[in-house]
Amino acid sequence: MVDTTVENERMQHLFMVLQKKMQSELEGSKIILEHPTSLGDNCELKWIDWLRKYLPERYRIDKAFIIDSKGNLSDQIDVVVYDRQYTPFIFNDGGAIYIPAESVYAVFEVKQTINKEYLEYAGKKAESVRNLYRTSASIIHAGGKFEPVVPKHIIAGILAYDCEWVNGLNDTFIKNLKTLQNNQLLNMGCALTVGTFYINSDNNKLQISNANESLIYFFLKLFKELQRVGTVPAMDINEYGKFLSYFL
Repeated sequence: MVDTTVENERMQHLFMVLQKKMQSELEGSKIILEHPTSLGDNCELKWIDWLRKYLPERYRIDKAFIIDSKGNLSDQIDVVVYDRQYTPFIFNDGGAIYIPAESVYAVFEVKQTINKEYLEYAGKKAESVRNLYRTSASIIHAGGKFEPVVPKHIIAGILAYDCEWVNGLNDTFIKNLKTLQNNQLLNMGCALTVGTFYINSDNNKLQISNANESLIYFFLKLFKELQRVGTVPAMDINEYGKFLSYFL
């Protein structure tokens, strides 16, 4: 018989090791890198590397701009979780990456801390992506054809080392989070040393983890939401072709 108590303790230990390692790396960057831009870039890379390591390979993760078939462009997004199977056009111009809107699963802003200003900033970044136009095309398969689907909700959030509010992710935080509505809504976020917040898409209720489980809680909830989205819609190549031909 399997000892579930031992298994649970082993899993908890592994999760704690991952969290402490990430926390140590971000804390080290904060101490060593004094220039705000260098610190910000370094933290973004650490979050990107971590997600690349633990999310399934079907998901790509980069810092990028998002474009649509009408020529609209989002703000630059610190962390983009996106697909390559049904959206082949990824442009890389001198290190600046441009990703078609159809391919985006999730977007995150990375900051050292969570506060009112950065929540609003992350909400505006999310809005700049969600406002883009997304095409949808049919997919041919062995048994016939899948009709175009309605693009799913793009997940959005914020990732940080800590939180500025004395009471953590509680009353003041919740009050400010609730001001973000419609396309500025943040579905989740992680303040590594404080906790993770998550708005359950099943019942729209806000859930907040404890500090010790913030990283793995964030990961599991993100993965749950990615599973819910399933697969992004196939982009309509003709729509992008029309856009490009405009410049010929």
